[in-house]
Amino acid sequence: MENQGFTNRIQNILTATSGFMKFFTDSPYSSKAGTPGISDFAIGNPHEMPLEEFSGALQRWSVPQNKDWFAYKMSERGSQEVVAETLRRRLEMPFRPEDICMTNGAFAGLSVSLSAVISPSDEVIYISPPWFFYTAMIVSYYGQPVRVNCDPRTFDLDLGAIEKAITPRTRAIIINSPNNPTGRIYPPKTLSSLADLLRQASARNGRPIFLLSDESYNRIVYDGCKYPSPTAYYPNSFLIYTYGKTLLTPGQRIGYIALPPEMPGKEQVAAALFASQLVLGHAFPNALLQHALPDLENMSIDIHHLQEKRDRVVKALSEMGYELTTPEGTFYLLVRSPLEDDFAFAELLGDEGVLVLPGSVFEMPGYFRISLTANDDMIQRGLPGFAAALHSVRQAAATAQP
Repeated sequence: MENQGFTNRIQNILTATSGFMKFFTDSPYSSKAGTPGISDFAIGNPHEMPLEEFSGALQRWSVPQNKDWFAYKMSERGSQEVVAETLRRRLEMPFRPEDICMTNGAFAGLSVSLSAVISPSDEVIYISPPWFFYTAMIVSYYGQPVRVNCDPRTFDLDLGAIEKAITPRTRAIIINSPNNPTGRIYPPKTLSSLADLLRQASARNGRPIFLLSDESYNRIVYDGCKYPSPTAYYPNSFLIYTYGKTLLTPGQRIGYIALPPEMPGKEQVAAALFASQLVLGHAFPNALLQHALPDLENMSIDIHHLQEKRDRVVKALSEMGYELTTPEGTFYLLVRSPLEDDFAFAELLGDEGVLVLPGSVFEMPGYFRISLTANDDMIQRGLPGFAAALHSVRQAAATAQP
């Protein structure tokens, strides 16, 4: 039975990541990424040199100041103080340094949080379309993923569907705002209603339903929007953040889990997080990034330039005839594919030198995602490719008509 359980677990993980694996092994991206002249809109990777101040900070803090400079590190007090002060200022919530667990980015933050709160067969609700590793991570801890679609018109949370999905086995819900891939920022009214719903369901179940708030993009917001954190409305929350998006340094992982000041039983939860970090391969950020955090906290890629790229691409694709909405945050655009088979349309775009992420990778068949981390030259080269691919689809459809 144990061997069979292990086999089933691995098979479930493989199934959950099948679209992602196909994209990286059998797609235009797998064969053309990095080729000169390609316009790569597929993944949120940098396509320009890193921030000079980021490199400078790493160089400056790499000079050891004591014998323990590069010793094993956990959640260092200095890092916790930087994060707590920032959260107090940004969210106007009285976070303390001891409320902060430093992590290897949001990926580790999610993993540690799931490991700490779910037991085998516990159900974890996630909102679809999701970040493409949620289901695999839930399954890896023997939890049961429960998919709930967002509102297809507004991309907002469907509170009625969430309520129906809650059972006595529900242990957690993952919320991602601003949402990757839709760009939706969930408004305060929605978050307040969600909090009421979760409180009522927790009382019925006789145990808390935890909210894992994936806020990887909470500083990448547009049009002067103020970002509302779900953790401000529901105390049984984990605020999970990574600096890798704001700095566009996804390979240099540092982030945190923040526990709201009013979380019930917070000491016990914090102890569970600490234990999970230890047993999950020491899931704390490395020494250098923690030393540099006071400098990193004040850095950011150019959000205004990202918004300019958003507006340029949205306008151009809309004028071509593509269906898409204007994202409120993140550096992604979600576009409806003119072909039902989004992988097939990604192939057409690949033939035009344009790489995108097919929607089937993130439970959104019939769509594709564009990353605005593409540089200006890529956008300039790529827009004619979008037009050409759409034209070929229309031409084929016209030819096929009797």
